[in-house]
Amino acid sequence: MVTVTKERLHLLYPAFAEQKDFYLGRITAVEKGFLAQFGQKPVRLFSAPGRTEIGGNHTDHQQGCVLAASVDLDVLAAAAPNGTTVVRVLSEGYPLSEVDLSDLSVRKEEENTSEALVRGMAKAMEERGKHIQGFDLYATSNVLKGSGLSSSAAYEVLLGTVMNGLFCDGVFTDVEIAQMGQFAENVYFGKPSGLMDQMASSVGNIVAIDFADKKNPQVRRVDFDFEQTGHCLCIVDSGADHADLTGAYSAIPKEMKDVAGFFGKEVLREVDEEAFFAALPQVRQATGDRAVLRAIHFFADSRRAQQEAEALEQGDFDQFLQLVCQSGRSSFQYLQNISVEGAVAHQEVAVALAVCEKALGGKGAFRVHGGGFAGTIMAFVPQTDVEGFQKTMEERLAPGCCHVLHIRAVGGVEIWMGE
Repeated sequence: MVTVTKERLHLLYPAFAEQKDFYLGRITAVEKGFLAQFGQKPVRLFSAPGRTEIGGNHTDHQQGCVLAASVDLDVLAAAAPNGTTVVRVLSEGYPLSEVDLSDLSVRKEEENTSEALVRGMAKAMEERGKHIQGFDLYATSNVLKGSGLSSSAAYEVLLGTVMNGLFCDGVFTDVEIAQMGQFAENVYFGKPSGLMDQMASSVGNIVAIDFADKKNPQVRRVDFDFEQTGHCLCIVDSGADHADLTGAYSAIPKEMKDVAGFFGKEVLREVDEEAFFAALPQVRQATGDRAVLRAIHFFADSRRAQQEAEALEQGDFDQFLQLVCQSGRSSFQYLQNISVEGAVAHQEVAVALAVCEKALGGKGAFRVHGGGFAGTIMAFVPQTDVEGFQKTMEERLAPGCCHVLHIRAVGGVEIWMGE
């Protein structure tokens, strides 16, 4: 388990030197919030970041490849054992929640709640031979909800990092904590998510993930210093709401699996790409053209995610930017997760992409971010142009829609502030 000292807080927050008072003040506020609520000390500090999907749009559910990264927005918490079997959590802005760990069974009434994640993480660690006891936790988060930065995965990784630090002597690896987070989300929270979100948050920096073996995905940390590229990551809210889009999202994996089923396979990763193109007339007739186009996107974007990782490892940032743009065009043209089917008057994501392209003026890179249809887009913007880019996006879309982020060097960590 990684521990970050006060002197190395720039690993969590790349803008720490410029905003030192803000970050130290946030840490102090968390400590004070804990003491005000629970009245005990000493406390220990923990942080888990949000994540961004860089490459591999809708490829993980077909056991493809993705490229993801942690960002400098996080869930920050103070925690300490309380000598009971009860976990007490106060997240800023929410009521106090309590979970008694003497019963770790799945509870239907806890689905879609933070209590389910606490119980699920404790159960996952118990199955790995570690007994988790009660603790108190005060948390605050600036991970943007509904932005595709995965606040739920950050919370799962935070819980895993806290439990690992307080009761397990840090024995669990970042990958194991991510897997436990997925277990808690799938089994206890009731959401059948993949592993990309948790892995990016837990491992940190940039991670290339190959889901060929879904039980044991291959995770490779891509050591690349984004700060040296002279670019920032911007997340832009399109203004479209995710509500009532379940059908649009679920149609993507269904149609991809329909194509795989034509070849007697479960997912597209198991289908030979050349065999797919050779049988294209028959596949079109059996599954429909949109399913075929989405399969074409999968084959190319899964491969592209690997190429993006290789470009970064070779220091070829220009090639990386080109691949990001290619991924975005493929999502628009083939995956078709930009506008909701039948939408005419409201195509917010498409408009946001068009405004972004003009604002960049041929520099940087941009693409849809996450699931699509609504939510956000992402852009890599030269640092010299960030102020103007943000101003343009907010003038032409909405005030406050553009968030300037940085790639964070580490995932879930304990913070040691010294005496």
